[in-house]
Amino acid sequence: MLRRDLFSWTAAAALTALGGGRALAQASGLPKLAQKATYKVGFAQTESNNPWRIAQTESMRSEAAKRGHQFVYTDAAASAAKQVADVNSMIAQRVDVIFLAPREEKPLVPAVMAAKRAGIPVILLDRRVDETQAKAGRDYVCFIGSDFIAEGRRAGEWLVKEMKGEASIIELLGTTGSSPANDRHAGFAEAIKASPGMKIVAGQSGDFVRDKGRQVAETLLQANGAANAIYAHNDEMAIGALAAIEAAGKKAGKDIVVVSVDGTRDALQAIIAGTMGATVECNPKFGPKAFETMDRYARGEAIEPWVINQDRFFDSSNAQQLVADAY
Repeated sequence: MLRRDLFSWTAAAALTALGGGRALAQASGLPKLAQKATYKVGFAQTESNNPWRIAQTESMRSEAAKRGHQFVYTDAAASAAKQVADVNSMIAQRVDVIFLAPREEKPLVPAVMAAKRAGIPVILLDRRVDETQAKAGRDYVCFIGSDFIAEGRRAGEWLVKEMKGEASIIELLGTTGSSPANDRHAGFAEAIKASPGMKIVAGQSGDFVRDKGRQVAETLLQANGAANAIYAHNDEMAIGALAAIEAAGKKAGKDIVVVSVDGTRDALQAIIAGTMGATVECNPKFGPKAFETMDRYARGEAIEPWVINQDRFFDSSNAQQLVADAY
């Protein structure tokens, strides 16, 4: 009897430490979200150094304001360690739900699990965490995002057709360890593997940043003078590569064909100018879908593990008519 009383007291103390009622909800699995008129919502952004991230943040902020929610925003400044601390700060502030755009797959798992222990549901945006350590529907609600493998595949299929199956390719990879970088590489490799003449001759991370993409492209072009195609994991690096191509004394769109992912206005303008070949859209306007999914979860609906964003493809056939809609 004493042992059972001791266990009951210890369990109660643990539940109190984890957040009382929320911990009780979490004890049965995924944290619940009560239906309320307004919520205190956290958004842990990974960085704000490019148009895609800025557009995503603005979409989230404006949708929260439209619905009357309190919006708690953090910017990890491209640091996984800071983003973990940002999530822990949101937990301490007792937000109702956390939207997380993970910097990297593995380092952000502890943040997801900490929120789960605190009884706060997490919805991942645009990047995943390591699925061997944290799963949708068990540790977090769901992942909302594009099919990154399909994005890479579509870029590769276009390049194979454009280059008639013969190309020496430089690949500008995204942030090492991030799901977009991993998947966009895998999809592209899958698309070109049936064409022996399509060879990736060099690849290096430009961290999804324009200037770093330029620097990496300059180095790789110097080392691979025969390269005649560049595949960039995002438009910012692709735009940087255009400057590197010019610095190398070559013409983008003629000597070197560039294909990318994101669908930014700068990229569409480059397509119109003839310096970039194509870009696969990765829609950054997450606000409406994110808050719609949150409301569905609060109503007790079963949420699919992956809520897929549908993306368009831009090339010379449609860039002019769609550039005004780009971000």
